Amino acid sequence: MVEDKSIGSRLFNWTNITLLTIISLLTILPFFHVVASSFTTSAELAAKRFVLIPTEWSIAAYQYIFSTDTVFRALGVSIGVTFFGTLWSMLLSVLTAYGLSRKDLVGRRFIMFFIIFTMLFNGGMIPTFLVVKETGLLDSYLSLIMPVSINAFNMIILKSFFQGLPDGLEESAKIDGCNDFGILFRIVLPCSMPVIATISLFYAVTYWNTYMHAILYLNDATKWPIQVLLRQIVVLAGGMNYDGANYTDVPPPEQTVKMAVIVVATIPVLLVYPFLQKHFAKGALLGSMKE
Repeated sequence: MVEDKSIGSRLFNWTNITLLTIISLLTILPFFHVVASSFTTSAELAAKRFVLIPTEWSIAAYQYIFSTDTVFRALGVSIGVTFFGTLWSMLLSVLTAYGLSRKDLVGRRFIMFFIIFTMLFNGGMIPTFLVVKETGLLDSYLSLIMPVSINAFNMIILKSFFQGLPDGLEESAKIDGCNDFGILFRIVLPCSMPVIATISLFYAVTYWNTYMHAILYLNDATKWPIQVLLRQIVVLAGGMNYDGANYTDVPPPEQTVKMAVIVVATIPVLLVYPFLQKHFAKGALLGSMKE
C-alpha cells in the first residue's frame, strides 16, 4: 500500500497548481478579450473597455472585413509564403545540417565558423535592401523568402540532432547500397521527425509573421500579407481601403474590426500548432542535447 504524501508535499503541489492556473488565466484572458470584443458592438466596447462576455452580440465586424476580398487576398499571400517558404527553408536547412554533421566533410569547422558568425553580425537593413534590389526581387513574393532562407540557429539544432544518430544506421544503409541522398531521405529523416516538425514550426511562424520585409520590399499593396494589413487596419482605425475599395455606405465599427482581424490572423497558427505540439517539446529537447 502506497503511503499518503506528506503535508509539505501536498502543500507544494497545490501551490504549484494554483500559481500555474493563475499564470495560465493571465495568458489566456487577453485572447478571450480579443475574441469577445470582435463579437460585441462598438458602443459596448467603448463603454466597458474590457469585455469577456458581450451583453449584445454582433458580427458586424466580420461582415465588414469579409465584405471585400482584401482580407482573403492577404490571407492567401501569407499562407502561400508560409507554405512554400517553410518547404524551401527546411530543404536548405536539412541539406546543410546533414552535410555539416558528417565528420568526413573537409572544412566543416571553417564553414561552421562563418555560419555562427552570421548569428552575431549581419550586413544590416540597407545593404540587404540593395542586395534584394540588385537581384531583381523587389515587389516579388520571393523577397519575403530568399533573404531569410536559412536560420543559423535552426540549422545548428538540426546538425546537433543528426550528429547524435547512431553511426550504425548509415553503415547499414551503405551496405544495402544507399548513396548519401538515400541515407538522408530514407533513413535519417524518418528518424528525425520530432526535430523536423519543431524546426518546421519555427520557420512557419517566422514566415507567417512577416512584416518588415513586406514593408521594405513590396511596393504593390495588393501583395501585402495579413500582418501588414493588420497594421494598416490598426493604424488607420479600421480602414481597409488602401487598395481603393469604397466603404462609404456603412461606416466600419473601428475597434471591433481591429479585434476581428487579429482573430482571423491568429486562427491559422492555432489550427496548425495542435498537430505539431506532440513533437514540439521532444524535438526541441533532443536537438539541444545531442552533440
